[in-house]
Amino acid sequence: MSARAEFSARASRQIMVFDGGYGTAIQAYKLSEADYRGALELTHDQKGNNDLLSITRPDVVEAIHMAYLDAGADMIETNTFSGTKISMADYGCEHLVRELNLESAKLARACCVAAEAKNGIRRFVAGSIGPTNKTLSLSPDVNDPGYREIDFDYLKDVYREQCDALIEGGVDFLLIETIFDTLNAKCAAMAAQEAAAASGRDVPLMISMTITDMAGRNLSGHTVEAFWGAIRHVKPLTVGLNCSFGADLLRPHLAALSKQADTLVMAYPNAGLPNDLAEYDELPETTAQLIGQWLDDGLVNIVGGCCGTTPAHIAAIAKAVEDRAPRRIPQAAIVTRLAGLEPFIMSA
Repeated sequence: MSARAEFSARASRQIMVFDGGYGTAIQAYKLSEADYRGALELTHDQKGNNDLLSITRPDVVEAIHMAYLDAGADMIETNTFSGTKISMADYGCEHLVRELNLESAKLARACCVAAEAKNGIRRFVAGSIGPTNKTLSLSPDVNDPGYREIDFDYLKDVYREQCDALIEGGVDFLLIETIFDTLNAKCAAMAAQEAAAASGRDVPLMISMTITDMAGRNLSGHTVEAFWGAIRHVKPLTVGLNCSFGADLLRPHLAALSKQADTLVMAYPNAGLPNDLAEYDELPETTAQLIGQWLDDGLVNIVGGCCGTTPAHIAAIAKAVEDRAPRRIPQAAIVTRLAGLEPFIMSA
């Protein structure tokens, strides 16, 4: 059975569990710059270049993957959130983009195979595609609103390089996540679809927006409903929200999206809001309890964690979703839907 078919079938029967945060998990290892660099000859300081660890310290990434799988995750993501030339330019590692994506995908796949061998339950790999630190919708120069650092075609090529390597490495899905700019997401989706077509494989898309203010908009100004209207045409296997806030503050925005989206909904919040030291204090039981309120309202099909969540958080979430009914996908009315910063439905 294809990954799409089996994932969809299981999600119709149960709430699936995604993994948790990688940045905080890696920080717990207190790695030195030499750990990040390994034997590579690089000109920049590499401390903090988490994606590079799939090449230089795969044992660390493997241990994190397995911890989440052992905690009950049905799906893990690759360690490639910043795995594009744009993001790697900060570390002088643009030439390593293909290798780090390929190796990360292979590593995640091997961990899923190992987990499946323990109990016969298939696990899935989502290729993580982050937003980069550039935006197509907004000018970085307040004195020149029309200025853009990059254009659509360039960014599509950047995403395409990452998608090609992730697919070659064996991912089941491509997860475009933490979307703060809707146009960036559309660009990434086009690159992902082109890469899947070139590979000859069915590689479904997963789309996840991040909210940047309490009004429920992303940085490019779109509400969750408008965001869905803007990306619905790519027919994602899942759509949802991640990062942003904790599960309590994310709940009303998730409810709005869940009501509109005629596909699976996946959400993975932070472990609350960070404290003054940028650390996350929310306990696993608290996160699981708050997500339990999502289940009461029938808002989600797949849940997990983002910043600050640990294997303990995922274990608590997995326990909370046991025997709970998944969200029912609504039947969307056939109408003309347009999206600016707000959704618009043409009624005549």
